[in-house]
Amino acid sequence: MTKIHLGISTCPNDTFAFHGLIERRVDWRGLDFQIELVDVQELNRRLFAGDFDVAKASFHAAFLLSKELGVLPSGSALGFGVGPLLLAADPSTRPSDQFGAGGSPRRALVLCPGEHTTATLLYKIFYPNQGQIRNVVFSEIMPALTNGSAEFGVCIHEGRFTYGQQGLSLVEDLGTVWEQRTEVPLPLGGILARHRLGAELLRTVQNVIHFFLEYGRAHRESTLPTMRQYAQEFDDQVIWAHVDLYVNEWTLDLGKDGTQALSILQEKAVAAGALSKGLPPLIVVGES
Repeated sequence: MTKIHLGISTCPNDTFAFHGLIERRVDWRGLDFQIELVDVQELNRRLFAGDFDVAKASFHAAFLLSKELGVLPSGSALGFGVGPLLLAADPSTRPSDQFGAGGSPRRALVLCPGEHTTATLLYKIFYPNQGQIRNVVFSEIMPALTNGSAEFGVCIHEGRFTYGQQGLSLVEDLGTVWEQRTEVPLPLGGILARHRLGAELLRTVQNVIHFFLEYGRAHRESTLPTMRQYAQEFDDQVIWAHVDLYVNEWTLDLGKDGTQALSILQEKAVAAGALSKGLPPLIVVGES
């Protein structure tokens, strides 16, 4: 069997999509998947370090690694209404504000969920040079806002459904801004695979992942225990809201809309100075 070191996130959309693999409910078609489930920024970091043959990762990281990796047609998270949220405890403040006392003003502290996440990239595109960015694990952001240790946070995953329960306010939906300016779905992350695997093996991996997705959609209720095991938010309604938002037609196949959205995101990031010029475009691999 051909070993494939696979990394996926603990988010419900990924554990839903890969439930059939995690629980060995589907045929692996001659592949031996060695699976790890970790936070998305950890996936990004380890891809830069050379780990994983195939992994879910942020498209921000994918652009920087496009010489080594391509994106598979299936397994991506993109769409309308899926964007990260810029949150604050005080709705009257803005990231451009100065804070501090005693004659020592400081820039607003903005917590982001990882240096190479697409959420951080979007913040840099729409709020260039505003606030002092600090990258932390995504689950630490909302608690830091509620206890006053930061003024702003870019919220992802299940937190977009629960921030109001923690007394936090929406400053701006970064996905809505994206949609208004581009009229294309927002690409957040995808399944990346190393070019060195070769065309035939990449096609096999793609076919298996597409089958996992179909299996999850056909056995929806059976995926819930797997999602609960890894979710940050254990309320079933929140978990299903997350899946219904992030698993859609573009998850099955990026298609022309998805590849166009990726090109636009890279162009806007370069224009904002958030990505270097000259990076090769991210290409779709594993297509039949």
